[in-house]
Amino acid sequence: MTDVSNSEASSADSSPAGVRYSPLHSIHEQLGAAFTDFAGWMMPVRYSSDLAEHHAVRAAAGIFDISHMAEIHVRGAEAGAFLDYALAGKLSGIALAQAKYSLLLNEAGGIIDDLVTYRLADDHFLVVANAGNRFAAATALTERAADFDVTVTDESDDYALIAVQGPVSRAILEATAGLAGCATPLDELKYYRETAATFDGTDLIIGRTGYTGEDGFELYIHVDAAAALWAALTVAGEPLGLVPAGLACRDTLRLEAGMPLYGHELNLGTFPVQAGLGRVVALSKEGDFVGRSAIEAGPDAGARVLVGLAAEGRRAGRADYLLFHGGTEVGVITSGALSPTLGHPIAMAYVDSAVSEIGTELHIDVRGSRIAASVVSLPFYKREA
Repeated sequence: MTDVSNSEASSADSSPAGVRYSPLHSIHEQLGAAFTDFAGWMMPVRYSSDLAEHHAVRAAAGIFDISHMAEIHVRGAEAGAFLDYALAGKLSGIALAQAKYSLLLNEAGGIIDDLVTYRLADDHFLVVANAGNRFAAATALTERAADFDVTVTDESDDYALIAVQGPVSRAILEATAGLAGCATPLDELKYYRETAATFDGTDLIIGRTGYTGEDGFELYIHVDAAAALWAALTVAGEPLGLVPAGLACRDTLRLEAGMPLYGHELNLGTFPVQAGLGRVVALSKEGDFVGRSAIEAGPDAGARVLVGLAAEGRRAGRADYLLFHGGTEVGVITSGALSPTLGHPIAMAYVDSAVSEIGTELHIDVRGSRIAASVVSLPFYKREA
């Protein structure tokens, strides 16, 4: 789950130009980061090199600022039932401290956003949406709450979000001065679970979640304490190989892990089943939910489906490059790169179902040249347990 880059910026903009800045922006400047406009936010895209940061996350750990993500709280006696109606998954069925990946659909079955929801209490959930879809998600949830005993509050401006990702991430958190009071010890915290904790007296939420294909944690903390937490994590992590990592390597990491990116693999015109996310939609749950009728009817016959592609050589297909089978156009790439870990080009693409079988040979049009590629299963990379 992550963000599109062409969406509305927050009304709480803090600069004359309307650009939003992370509470960690001055730290990024001190680290020499290059920045990019991301959903109206000026966010670090890299600090050193994309490859070095990518490999550091696979081998040790990287620290990411993802404070542009949106945090929306749902509270009330009917919070679980409300989310069952508002989202595609069955959120009422998750345990306390559990997280669940889900989809926010429109009535036509298209995807407004993909998001992660944590259950903080029986009657309290935290919905984390993409920055670019913050207002669409908050508006849809608020409108859908009309018939339920719940409150929906967008508290995104209160939160900073720091991700530590990589095989030594737990060791880094355990060595971080001031980080204490974990309700669940980190060595007992399972994947897609969260725990309450404190950092120098400030409450925070630690989720064992991420978007890189590695073990890792995401730390939600009030903006006033974010800089001190980043510094403490860095001090603890540098001896273990931790490096600051930008959004560029985050994109190649998630691509290798086969994780969809909103605005690329997911959008309002995509049915979950086309993106390989049919399992995310809980058609077996009781009652109606927004988009159910359209999902049950399914996409149009011949709708394209998402596949993985692998090629040889060093030239990679990129987003919007066309795919051919023989002389017939059969699809388009949504994300592509030369995989830093695997050493060959990889891509995700929507193709005609007739050419979606594993092993099918296709050709990528790379600026007028045809590059051979094979349909392969996703993910491209899976970490060892």
